[in-house]
Amino acid sequence: MHDEPIDPFTGDPADPSASLEDPVEDDALDPLSEVERQDVLEDLADLEIYQALLGPTGIRGLVIECEDCREPHYFDWALLRGNLRHLLDSGRPRVHEPAYNPDPDHYVSWEYARGYADGVHDTLSDSDEE
Repeated sequence: MHDEPIDPFTGDPADPSASLEDPVEDDALDPLSEVERQDVLEDLADLEIYQALLGPTGIRGLVIECEDCREPHYFDWALLRGNLRHLLDSGRPRVHEPAYNPDPDHYVSWEYARGYADGVHDTLSDSDEE
């Protein structure tokens, strides 16, 4: 099973993008530092927790305010997980596009998800002490 969409033109000599240059070759990026790698691994671990807690409530993923275009981008759980794994593997983020007509009510910010998880943790810790 793949976390990201499979390129339908892989290996196809008639691939319409075959004549395009790979921008990564022209603009090589440095690999992630150990601190950056650790941050991404922590994000992946947090994402699992957020999905486990928020998924059953109808939340489909996270919304992230894009620094480049200043618009919110909506990512479902699997897509965000795939993007983070791609960043770990390649050292560069994927090109992104805003989701088509997402329902903002089904997405929360990282901060909201973190606060929700912290609240659940605190509630469970309090009930263990009693």
